[in-house]
Parts: sequence; C-alpha cells; structure tokens
Amino acid sequence: MEADRIYNFNPGPATLPLPVLKEAQAEFLNFRGSGESILEISHRAKEYAAMQDEAKADIKTLMGLGDDYEVLFMTGGASTQFALLPLNFATKEKKGAYVLSGSFAEKAFKEADHLGVGVVAASSKDGGYKHIPQQDELQIPKDAAYVHLCYNNTIYGTEYHYIPETNGVPLFADMSSDMLSRPLDFKSFDFIYAGVQKNLGPAGVTLVVAKKSFLEKSPEALPTMFKYETFLKKDSLYNTPPAFNIYMVGKVAHWILTEGGLPEMAKRNKKKADLLYGVIDASDGFYRGHAEPASRSFMNVTFRLPSEELEKKFVGEALAEGLGGVKGHRSVGGMRASIYNAMTYEGVEKLANFMQKFQKANA
Repeated sequence: MEADRIYNFNPGPATLPLPVLKEAQAEFLNFRGSGESILEISHRAKEYAAMQDEAKADIKTLMGLGDDYEVLFMTGGASTQFALLPLNFATKEKKGAYVLSGSFAEKAFKEADHLGVGVVAASSKDGGYKHIPQQDELQIPKDAAYVHLCYNNTIYGTEYHYIPETNGVPLFADMSSDMLSRPLDFKSFDFIYAGVQKNLGPAGVTLVVAKKSFLEKSPEALPTMFKYETFLKKDSLYNTPPAFNIYMVGKVAHWILTEGGLPEMAKRNKKKADLLYGVIDASDGFYRGHAEPASRSFMNVTFRLPSEELEKKFVGEALAEGLGGVKGHRSVGGMRASIYNAMTYEGVEKLANFMQKFQKANA
C-alpha cells in the first residue's frame, strides 16, 4: 500500500485497484494519443469508440456471454433502474415478482408497487434480513413478467449462493455490490444491472447486461430516455455518456481479466471473507455477525460489538491504524467491512489483526 493511502473499506464509492488508478493517472492528460484528456474528448471520437467497445467485450468475456446479450452504459444508478424495469417490462396483468432480502430490494419493489405492477414473491424482512430467501420460500406467479433479486445486500451483509429456479419466468438481478466478483452462470439471467461504484468503478455510470430480446421490448408510450431500446439502438450514445466513468469500468474489467478472471477473484474474495468471519466466530460473542452463516456475503462483512460506545471507539481507532470506512450503515449501525475485488488480502489481514487486538484490550 502507498504510504499516503489508507485501506478503504467503504461500501461505495469504494476502493479501486491501485494499478488501475496509476494507469489512469499516467494517461490522464493524453488519452490514447489524442492530445486530450478522457474528460475532454468527444464521445463520437474514434479513440472513445474503441475504448467503449473494448470495455463491453471484456465484460462479456468475463461473464461468458455471446452476441445474444448486450452491454449498456446508463446513468442514474441502480435507483433509476428500480423504476425503469417495471416501466419497460411489467403491466397490471403481468406484474414483476420481487424477492425482498434487504433495503435495496425493498426500494426496487416500492417503485413497481407505486406503479401498481409489483408483487412480493418472498421476504426475509421479519427476521431482520439475516438470510437470503431460499428456493422453497419463493412464491412466483406463473404469469409474472419477471423475478427480481438483489443478489448481494450491502447493508445487511447477505448474498445469494444459488440461482433460483423460476420455471420459465425471466430472471432479473441487481448485482451492484458483487458484479464480476465470482463465476456465475450468467446465462441464467435475462437482465442484470449494477451501479458500478461498489466493485467496478467510480460513481456515475450504471452497467446493464441483458438479453437483446428484452432490450428491444420498450413500450412505445415511454419517454425516449426511459426506453432500454434507445440505449440499445444508439450504443449507449443517444446522449453524452459519462465518458470517464465508462473508461474506468473498462480498465477495472481489463484488470480482472489480467489478474486471472472471475475464478481468481472468487478465490481471493473467499480467502478474505473467511479470515474476517473466522475472527468474528472465534471472538466468544464479542463480535456478532449479522448474517446467518449460510447467507454470508463475500463482499460486505457486517457485525456488531457489545455496545455502541465500543463501536464508536472501534471506528476511531481503526482509522488511526489506516483502516477507513468500517462504520456500518446508519439504518442498522454496527460495523461493515466491504472487501470488494480491489481490496487486498494485506488490507483484510491488517483489519483482522486490529479486531483481535481491539477485543483483547476491550473485552
């Protein structure tokens, strides 16, 4: 780690690979020999077009997807997608079916419910969102327009470790906080979206990876910028895109490829998560994990301490040790360590050692 940088455990905007940051820094003033910064270059320039095409190709390679899928770069974060999905795909006759596993899954459902086109297929809210609803808990209407999942729950520290069987109903997923963190059968999903600021880049661009057949189905009555069809036909260039953000997503995707792809990311992420959960489980209750073990996230490790006073002390002392962003979400409190692809094992090891030291001094 660089001497003037901390280990950044923030959930998003989150840590980015240091080699990517240095590469972007080195070419910041002259993008691909254009004599312009990526912040200045036209999105119609050949240099920009080549970069965007490469980013899309690398993402599809990582996901093992073919020409029947398309990659879109959009804006507005996952929160805008919450509304666009029911607007484009659901009706009062064929509603979207939502599995509620956390705050963002709830927010997605509320947009569909507001439009009168959403139903709840399952929920773990009554249990405090400590587990991911399993297959036998799902009640999916046969005529549903789609099944919607939030694949990793950043606030509660839970994550899907299976792909639900939907009996032919299209499967949609918000993968904002675990996108490209492990191999999955991505062909099982019809529509995937992700705010990239957690695991893939800076805030400001939303990645959509979906079957072209779905992207072509936008209702004619929708405003132009609300139609996925618009972004498909115009190659995400109908209006000026967030060029720098897309450029960074492309660099992160290429970094994942050169580091060994999704199998290597999964290996690293499991090793990091096992280390932190091991400290929690061995703490004799001093650290209390929020998520049930079978639903634990490899991206966001959430836990509480014996008191809020100790939690405040933990945050302050952690930062003094160069460990930033460990405070939990304001709605649930406690601690949260986000250990995305770019977080090094060295950083997680330092946090684990600090946790053991803190427990010894405060138990």
